[in-house]
Amino acid sequence: MIELYTTASPNGFKITIMLEEIQIPYNLNHIKISNGDNKTKDFLKLSPHGRIPVIKDTETEITVFESAAILQYLAEKTSKLLSKDLKTRTQTLQWLMFNSATLAPLLGQRVNYELFEDEKIQAAIHRYQKLSNEAFTTMDKHLATHDYFAGKDYSIADISAYGWMHICEVIDFKFNQHPHLWRWYQQISKRKAVTKGISLPNKATGA
Repeated sequence: MIELYTTASPNGFKITIMLEEIQIPYNLNHIKISNGDNKTKDFLKLSPHGRIPVIKDTETEITVFESAAILQYLAEKTSKLLSKDLKTRTQTLQWLMFNSATLAPLLGQRVNYELFEDEKIQAAIHRYQKLSNEAFTTMDKHLATHDYFAGKDYSIADISAYGWMHICEVIDFKFNQHPHLWRWYQQISKRKAVTKGISLPNKATGA
């Protein structure tokens, strides 16, 4: 059994989608960040920086925090969504890291400066709009010649990217001017596991 600690967020969506894709038993524990659940002593034992998502695998007694690490762990545990072919595996992992090291931080800062800061700092807004659009262009160019980020097969790299691209669509950060990225997004959105994975943390927010 996987114990998942999460909330409705881009990184949280990645793991509920993954768990629905690989179809292994899990229990969703909702962490109310607004209540400080992520700063409790018990939670910090699981995730020392107080961030979601985090999983505890009761079968192996392994705890994993950071969404990319969780995706890789679950893929390796189940031998799903991460190819054993060296070339494809490397392609998958490099795009997984791109999403973690480039896409997510840029979009996180853009969301903060554009939507949440009381004082609108135009220089910061323009900077992160520019940098996020550059990331979209990079993704779009890659998807012009690939069905998915790792090539012809859906993988954890796609799940990782989708978490943040879904938020972009929800909050109207337009990216449909990037036709290949938009095609990919629409294609992923039709997957049953993706639809359910997106809905579960939202349903849990009242728990």
